This record gives sequence, C-alpha cells and structure tokens, in this order.
Amino acid sequence: MSILAVQPSLASPAPSDRVAPDTAAGEESTAHPLAEVIGADLTVPLVHGGAARYVNLDYAASAPALRAVADRVAELLPLYSSVHRGAGYASAVCTSAYEAARAEIGRFVGARDDDVVILTRNTTDALNLLAAAVPGAAPGGVVHLDIEHHANLLPWQRLGSRAVRARDTRAQTVAAVEAELTASPAALLAVTGASNVTGECPPLAELIALAHRYGARIVVDGAQLVPHRRVSLAASGVDYLAFSGHKLYAPYGAGVLVGRRDWLQAAPPYLAGGGAVREVRLGRTDWADAPARHEAGTPNVIGAVALAAACRAVAALGPDAVSAHERALTSRLIEGLAAIDGVRTFRLWPGGDDPDRIGVATFTVDGYPASLVAQYLSAEHGIGVRDGRFCAHPLLARFSADGATADGAGVRASLGLGSRAEDVERLLAALSSLRAHGPAWSYAGPEAGHVPEPDPRALPDWLAGAAAGPEAACAG
Repeated sequence: MSILAVQPSLASPAPSDRVAPDTAAGEESTAHPLAEVIGADLTVPLVHGGAARYVNLDYAASAPALRAVADRVAELLPLYSSVHRGAGYASAVCTSAYEAARAEIGRFVGARDDDVVILTRNTTDALNLLAAAVPGAAPGGVVHLDIEHHANLLPWQRLGSRAVRARDTRAQTVAAVEAELTASPAALLAVTGASNVTGECPPLAELIALAHRYGARIVVDGAQLVPHRRVSLAASGVDYLAFSGHKLYAPYGAGVLVGRRDWLQAAPPYLAGGGAVREVRLGRTDWADAPARHEAGTPNVIGAVALAAACRAVAALGPDAVSAHERALTSRLIEGLAAIDGVRTFRLWPGGDDPDRIGVATFTVDGYPASLVAQYLSAEHGIGVRDGRFCAHPLLARFSADGATADGAGVRASLGLGSRAEDVERLLAALSSLRAHGPAWSYAGPEAGHVPEPDPRALPDWLAGAAAGPEAACAG
C-alpha cells in the first residue's frame, strides 16, 4: 500500500440538499468562533458584483491577530522605545515588557528551568539558528522525515542530513526512523508536530523516546502544532521547539526557539552585532551568554509582546475547548469533502486512526487545476484558501507520483479559533456548485495563474495605485 493514498469521494447530494447538521435551511450556524480575531466581519468584493463576508480558511499560512493581541500592541505602541540599556521611562517599560514576554512564552510551552527562549523572526529563522548550533554539524548528523515543510528540511539538508521516507502507517514510520538511527548515530532528529499539508500528527511520544534511546536530541517544528495543541517541553521531553507568532494569532514578525541551553551557549552567535556581546576590542570579541548571544540588533519588542499576549490568550481558553471546537469543524470538513463526487483529500496514513489531527485538509477537484479552484473560491464566493505545494515539495511530489494530484499541487483549507461552522458549509456548497455547474466567471490559463478575466474587484483605497491586484500570489 502506498502511504500517499487519496480518499475516494462518495456521490454528492445536490447543492440545494446540503444543509449544515446544526441548522435549518437558510439559517446561520449556531457554532461560533472560539475567540475574536481581527477581520472576523471583513466584507470582500466578488467578481460578479456585490460582496460577501470573507471566509478565511487559510489559518495554516498566517492566522489573523486575536483581538486581545491587537489591544495589547495598541497599549504598548505609545511607549515604544529602545530595549535594553535605555535610561528613559519608555525604554525601561519596553525592556520589562520584552523580558516578561520571553518568560510568558517559556511558560506557555512548559520550558524547563535551564531552557533558553530565543526570540527570532519565525520558525524558519529559529530552525536555521539551531542548525548552526548542532555540535560538529557532521554530515549525516541530522535525521528527518521526507514529509517536512521546507523550514524543517532545508537547514538540515545543508548539513548533509539523512531523510527517512515515511511509511504506510505511523508504527512503520517509527520503525523506519529506528532503523536509520540504528544504522548510524545522529545528533538530532527533526520532526514536524503536525503536517501542514494533511493536518496529521506523527507519534511524537514514540519519536521522542526513540531519539533519546539512541543518544540523539529531538527538535519539533511546532509551527502548525502549537496553535492547535498545548505542548510542554518539560512533560514531553522535547529538546527543542520552534514556532511562529504569525501562525499563533500574533502576526507581528516574531518567532521563537526554545530548548536546552548547552548547544545554544556553545554555538557561535547566529548574527554578529550589537546586543550579542559583553566586550568588543579591535582584535577580539567576548560574546554574551544565550539568549542575548543570538539576538543581535534591535529586537522586535512589538512582536515579542504580541506573541506573549497570544500565548496568554490561547492558554486562557483551555486545551479542551480548543480541541473540541476544532474537532467538530474538522470532522464536518473532512466528511463534507468526502461526500462531494470528484473531490479527493490527501492522507499520509490512510485507513489508520487519527488520534489528534489538526484542522487542515488538502484536496483536489477532478477536472480543475488547484490554482483555478482557489481563484474560483475567492472570486465567486469570497473564500480564502491556499493552493500549490505548500513549501513541502518532496511530499507533494509523492502525492503526484501516486496520482493524488495531476498538476503536482493541491488546495488547502485550514481552520482556527475564528472559524465557524458556516465557513465550512460555505466551502462545501461552493465546491458542490463547481462540480455541478462549473465556474460562472471566465479565468485565464495556467501561465497567468488562472486569475479571473476580467477582474473588476478594486483594491482598498489606501492601496490605490499599487502594482499588484487581488490576483497576485506567491509561488510555493
């Protein structure tokens, strides 16, 4: 059996027969967002005229700011000043806020007493920092799966890492990793906490135990996992954890690497510059201890405070409430996609149990390229999704080789704290209409990214005159 099987769809009911399970026809869902996010009531223009409430199903790429996060940033902005070494009152406030944010973030992820919390730009930045700190960085010293996001693949690839092909089941995948560690020791095992393509979670407890059994440390790419599930380094034994504020409802340019001090203390500074030093002479520099050692330059105090505010707000919701909210929406999404004829979802471990899947689903629609589906959903229905290869090219290549996608790409819908049942129903109804009737608008060819032709939607007034319109998209 191939690990990369697709789930065949069942016959689809007519769009007019599709009713949300907790609503009557024409009534709005009673399922509400779990937390208030900025832009929850955003209205966007449609190509055929009129407008619709924007349905954001792209949380896995970047989550909107929580209201609590935006409010905290607004409180700090009037006091914004230099961090560290400033004598002014505003500088003292910002220094206290920055270091308090570091402590808050550490508590949120259950950091051990001697763990270091290093503030970075994002997950990619954090994992590149750790890559520079792996002792010796000998070729083959890092092992990872082939299903990883590029952030948790490319930094190790530059070190001559070893990729383990994920197998048909979680248990077989763990066995394959053990075989690799048995064949040759490794310093570090790098794994994702949750797939950014399928939402499935590898068996972290088994992988953590396995890495330690063979004398390796483990780093978890928590970019997708941390916004959905509570993680504790102390309780789990994870050695290093990286995640991003922009996926945790704090899109202000901060990320974090949390983990054991010794590697980070012994490593050369990630950046050479002010703030990372004790003493500089013309011929020699004495570097500061971690975390300052790896935080050269003026730090992003706004991003740090925003990320800490997000951690505090998410923690206050409680893990049970977050998982229950997401589980209900994810179940409806997966079942609804499976019920539409010609819609196929991607799975890493088909037929197996799904112990803790997060709210991410990637699919294809027979007869339509992924980019056209995404453009159609946006232009005609006001629904935002992601299409492409999701910075996971090796994984999408496997899906393509197994026939799961004809054009090497997929469409991803992802959920978050601001999602509601109505959002899922809007997506399912739009896909059912696409299968039954096709697009109601004309779209350019693949060389132009299947953008609407023409596209009468106007940019916001404050962007008037900008070169790129709504059709602009980044490759990946």
